[in-house]
Amino acid sequence: MTPTYPFPDPVIIDAEVFTALPDALRRPGEPSYWAEKNRRGQPADSFLEGPSFDRAGNLYFVDIPFGRVFRASPTGEITQITEYNGQPNGLKIHQDGRIFLADYQNGIMQLDPDTGSVNKVLGDADTEGFKGVNDLHFGRDGSLYFTDQGQTGLQDPTGRVYRWEPDNGALTCLIDKVPSPNGLVLDLAEHVLFLAVTRANAVWRLPMSPSGRVNKAGLFIQFSGGRAGPDGLALTSSGGVVVCQTGMGLVWVHDVLGRPIAVVRSPRGLGTTNCAFGGPDGRTLFITESDSGSILRAEFPEDLGISGAAMYSGAI
Repeated sequence: MTPTYPFPDPVIIDAEVFTALPDALRRPGEPSYWAEKNRRGQPADSFLEGPSFDRAGNLYFVDIPFGRVFRASPTGEITQITEYNGQPNGLKIHQDGRIFLADYQNGIMQLDPDTGSVNKVLGDADTEGFKGVNDLHFGRDGSLYFTDQGQTGLQDPTGRVYRWEPDNGALTCLIDKVPSPNGLVLDLAEHVLFLAVTRANAVWRLPMSPSGRVNKAGLFIQFSGGRAGPDGLALTSSGGVVVCQTGMGLVWVHDVLGRPIAVVRSPRGLGTTNCAFGGPDGRTLFITESDSGSILRAEFPEDLGISGAAMYSGAI
C-alpha cells in the first residue's frame, strides 16, 4: 500500500439542516444599514452568527442586520429573545447564565435571556472607540477574550485582540496588528490563543507568556480560495481546532498539530460562519449557515474521536 503523505485525507461529513429561520421571522426586502454597507444594497432577510449552547441544551444565535437574538430548542423550535438597536455578531454564555454579545456597533453587551433587555458593559478602551468588535471567548477564570475587527484587512492590518476581566474591569490589548481578527479560542492548557484571521485566509497561533503577553505569534493554518476566509473557531476535547471557512461552505476539523482529520460540507449555502459542539455526548457540531438562514448539524462517528471541549458556560 502506498503511504499517504504527509497525512491521510480528511474524512468527509455531509451536514444536514437542523432548523431554519421560519418565514415569520425573516425580513425579506426590509432595509438594513448593515446590508446597505456590506451587501452593496442587496437585501438580506437575516445573517446568522454566534451559536452557543446553554446548560439546558438550547442553542442561542444572533442575526446581525436586524439586531436580534434567537433561541432554538433541542427540537429546533426557534424563538426570538430580543431585538435592539445594534449589530450583534458573537455570543457566549457565562457560567451564571448571563449572555454576552460582541456588537460591531456598540461594543460588548450583556443580554438577560429572561427579560430580553440588552445593556452595554464595555463600549471603549479607555475612551478610545473600538473599530468594531466581532467574536468572543471565555477563559476558565471568567476572562473574556474578544476581537476588534472593524474594516481591517490586508490593506489595514490593525485589528486587535483584547482580554477583559469583567469582575475588576482590567482590559489588555494582546495584539494590535492583525488583518481582520475574527473567531478565537484558547487551547486546553490556556497557554495559546488560536485566532481566525479572515482576510489573510489563515488561523494564527498566539502563545501567551506567564505575564499574559503574546509572544512569537505565528501562522498555524493557511487556507486558500473562497470569498472570505476563516470565521468562527471551536476546540475539540483532544485540543484540535475547528475552523468555519465561510465562503466555501466548509468546516474543517484539525488535530492538535493542525492536520485536517475531517471536513464538514454544507448542504445549502456557502456561508458557514460559526459553530458550536452540542448534543448529549458533545459529538454533534451545530453550524450557522448565513446564506440560507439555517442551522446545520453534523454528527461525527464515534470512531473518529471528535467531540467538543468543555465550555465555560458548562454546556458540555
